[in-house]
Amino acid sequence: MKVGVCVAIIEDEKILLTKRKDFEVWCLPGGHVDAGETVAEAAVREALEETSLQVQLTRLVGIYSMPKSNAWVNLMILFAAKTIGGTLKAQEDEVLDIDTFSLETIPKNLLWGHRQRILDAFAGHGGGIVRQQNVPFDEVSDRRELYQLLDESGLSGLEFYTQTFGLADSGNDRREL
Repeated sequence: MKVGVCVAIIEDEKILLTKRKDFEVWCLPGGHVDAGETVAEAAVREALEETSLQVQLTRLVGIYSMPKSNAWVNLMILFAAKTIGGTLKAQEDEVLDIDTFSLETIPKNLLWGHRQRILDAFAGHGGGIVRQQNVPFDEVSDRRELYQLLDESGLSGLEFYTQTFGLADSGNDRREL
């Protein structure tokens, strides 16, 4: 089982999102949990790596189960956090841009599954949300294979992502358990 974390940093009614370099889509800061670290440590580390911000986790928002996902993670854990230090700066290897958005201005080009997570964070859910998200890319066996398909496509990251997965969450991934 692959476990990932993401962090919802909401301040002044705006949420901080990063724009991924690979697929040119917006998402919550986050990534994989490394061996030997807790999910909380991974969330704090990923926020720092991608945004240069030090955060303090304030609550568990939800746990998102993706049992059919082979390429990314099978379990994603979303925390809410507040900034406690650092200066906002994008990680050059993975992040094209960083910006904050009100609920009304959330971009349409979001990483798959993140719209529901953002809505859950804004709604103030804490610790009680468990959702299954049926990923649209079951046929990809791992991340390397996905990046190979991207490289072979000759498309930009955003074009590949849009053609392969679509941009907007369809709402079909929202089956509460």
